[in-house]
Amino acid sequence: MATYVILSKFSSSALREPKDLKRLAQTVSDTIENECPAVTWKDSYATMGRFDVVDVVDSGDPQQVGKAAMIIRSYGHATTETLPATPWQQFLSSL
Repeated sequence: MATYVILSKFSSSALREPKDLKRLAQTVSDTIENECPAVTWKDSYATMGRFDVVDVVDSGDPQQVGKAAMIIRSYGHATTETLPATPWQQFLSSL
């Protein structure tokens, strides 16, 4: 199982009010859970930088990770960037 980081930035037209984010997040979460069963959510973080949300997921199927990112893009009117991630100690051991 591989780990991926999905970086998301909502468009300004995605939300009318901050409270809309709760409903949007639940819709996206439910859709990904139903349509991407091979994707396991590890954690999500709200950030105050170039991206609005950082999601960390595990999956043995990179195509389902890509589908999850497309769901985030379509529902959140967002841009995403998906990165494969290697645990630091595992990376160092490979050197």
